[in-house]
Amino acid sequence: MMQLGILMSGQGAQYAGMGQDLYDQEPAYRAVIDRASDLAGMDYQKLVFNDATRLNQTRYAQPAIFAMSMGIANALKPVLSPIKGALGLSLGEYSALTLAQAMDFDQAFKLLLDRGAYMQTASEEIKTEMIAVLTEHQDQVLATVEEVQAQGMHVYPANFNTPKQLVLAGDASGIAAVREIFSEAGFKVIPLAVSGAFHTPFMASAGRLLKQRLADERFKQSLFPVYSNTTGKPFVDIQTTLGEQITRPTHFTQALTAMLADDVDTLIEFGPNKSLTKFARQIADKSIQRLAVTDYASLQAVRETLAKNQEEAAWN
Repeated sequence: MMQLGILMSGQGAQYAGMGQDLYDQEPAYRAVIDRASDLAGMDYQKLVFNDATRLNQTRYAQPAIFAMSMGIANALKPVLSPIKGALGLSLGEYSALTLAQAMDFDQAFKLLLDRGAYMQTASEEIKTEMIAVLTEHQDQVLATVEEVQAQGMHVYPANFNTPKQLVLAGDASGIAAVREIFSEAGFKVIPLAVSGAFHTPFMASAGRLLKQRLADERFKQSLFPVYSNTTGKPFVDIQTTLGEQITRPTHFTQALTAMLADDVDTLIEFGPNKSLTKFARQIADKSIQRLAVTDYASLQAVRETLAKNQEEAAWN
């Protein structure tokens, strides 16, 4: 029987029109999106999912991606077992924790409405940039970051996505300085179209507000391990870890490696695209099955695969 590890998409996966076929054809998915609309006081399917301008704003993107991921989970609920663990990228951790019933949908959605607003406001305080550096020589990248920091420039590691992809964030002068060094070293550098330097000290004001917001929240024991981007280990103190998460770098490689070590043999991503599935290809052994649900066709295919898996297990 498959040992499932669920991957929950993060910000950047969104695009206008995402999930429209799921909304039109899958009642269990539509019910979740409609609940999100009720909580937000606006038609999320019409005014967010299909509006590129809104969807690319952090305050809307985060709750929208969460709602889509949870809608997919709701549609697959009858065949989605046993889950060995879950892992989300940044905001995807809220999706993973909700799947594990450590928090409920309404609680997580409201938290993300506020988290997205805090992070967007922090992003508007100072102009920043993010770049992806594609190289297996990450120690050299980090050494360069330390060099420019020693010169008074503000550049930080933000996302350790794979053994060959490290995302940096900083102000314009700092990013320009490291790009020149990386170009001379022959490293491929890709500028990222994001609204802020997430997971760095640039998010300090958002971090303070989020910690205050989380202070009165109560969480339950997870039904299965949820692996933190911040620690690379299963969540223990949800409140503290989520509060620290937006100012500290994400460690997707470390967290996924830990989840796979707990005998997960099948990964399924829930969200607008296959970004985490692609990361997993660079991290997981080739024997690990990788699936993704991003639209109605892929939902049907994965549902059939999971149903067949349950039938075979029942016969054994």
